[in-house]
Amino acid sequence: MVDTELDNPFWSSLATRHRDVALRVGEVARFPCEYAPFLGIADADVDAGDALESLIAPGESVYLLGVAPRRVPDGWRLDALAELAQMACPERVDVVDGEPVLPLSGSHRDDVLALTALVYPHFFRPRTMELGRYFGTYREGRLAAMIGERLGTDHHQEVSAVCTHPDFLGRGHARQLLAWLSNDVLGRGRVPFLHVSRDNTRAVRLYEQNGYRLRRTIPFWSLQRI
Repeated sequence: MVDTELDNPFWSSLATRHRDVALRVGEVARFPCEYAPFLGIADADVDAGDALESLIAPGESVYLLGVAPRRVPDGWRLDALAELAQMACPERVDVVDGEPVLPLSGSHRDDVLALTALVYPHFFRPRTMELGRYFGTYREGRLAAMIGERLGTDHHQEVSAVCTHPDFLGRGHARQLLAWLSNDVLGRGRVPFLHVSRDNTRAVRLYEQNGYRLRRTIPFWSLQRI
């Protein structure tokens, strides 16, 4: 297992699992904007100026995680955001009963986009679902909760978009989906991991109760072409 690939998760994913969708110039790569607003660089000493000019439109913002360029050329603004908790689940967890877990496909896209726009609006894009598998539970004919896969390598799988509609909070949907997907990922030979704001104590507690442990705090930046 190459544990250090999690120290540079955007680049690791773009250079392996998602290389077919990556937009790449040398040692800099990004997801197309309709998938995710994320950019990765191979290491902090990469001369990224020409690549950034090619990959990012004027006025556009992208985000970096774990590794950012030491030198940002003129015309660019790099802002440090709050550090995130990077958590991993190395062992199977107890299964939680609940509503049937359904694979989410293109036929569910409108429901997914409506839910993420309501409770997870920052980084979910119209084609984010194409980066991995997504699952949900329905109650009363509505998408009550969802979870999915985003970043990934041969060794690790990020669990993402863990969210519940406000009308269905407190009913165990997120816990059920988290346990189900974490065990499924482990069964496929990968270690599930995730990122969460350290200030989101409710989510951190949920993850800890379901076998996730802090691997490290990881810096997060925004980069804007100005």
